[in-house]
Amino acid sequence: MNREEFIKELQKLDINISPEQLEQLERLFNILVEENKKTNLTRIIEKEDVYLKHFYDSLTITKAVNLNSINTLCDVGSGAGFPGLVLKIMYPHLEIVLIDSLLKRVKYLNETIKKLDLTGIEAIHTRAEDYHDKKFDLVTARAVANIDKLLKYTMHLVKKEGKFIAMKGNINQEITPDVEKKINKKYLIDEIIEFELPIENSTRSLVVIRNK
Repeated sequence: MNREEFIKELQKLDINISPEQLEQLERLFNILVEENKKTNLTRIIEKEDVYLKHFYDSLTITKAVNLNSINTLCDVGSGAGFPGLVLKIMYPHLEIVLIDSLLKRVKYLNETIKKLDLTGIEAIHTRAEDYHDKKFDLVTARAVANIDKLLKYTMHLVKKEGKFIAMKGNINQEITPDVEKKINKKYLIDEIIEFELPIENSTRSLVVIRNK
């Protein structure tokens, strides 16, 4: 996905990106590629792949939630900062906490936040299940763990009226009728949105869950 395709596909998501935001994403790409030489952050480093599989993919969460209507977000297992860093660039009003259990990644995230002059965002070195400082309007986790396990250490972070969104690939084998029934005993699966990434047409799923 080149930049022109990226802009066009964002418009289909009702996202209009400014020149300043495009420049920030370009800087993020350059930082990612450079730091990836020292720390194993991602296997995806080709520019067109980064724009599709990291930048655009991060923003598909807008299919499930209006990010202009929330204020706080926690990205669990943030890794190289997706979707958290991209969401902060595109929705600067959001107060964001990035959680990751690997100190090298957390150092990378906080250094990148400084390099991009971002405010209202921080990365914390901890496990999600050990973090109890605050609750959030939205909690995200992108390609982190099996949904059943994921809920055990993320739902305590969600405000009473908030949402948890698991960003997944194809979840047909992961969310069987039995698993769905088990989840709905304690929580509520609001919706499952399935779609294909443009260009490569790989399957993506957004699993939206609320506290009962």
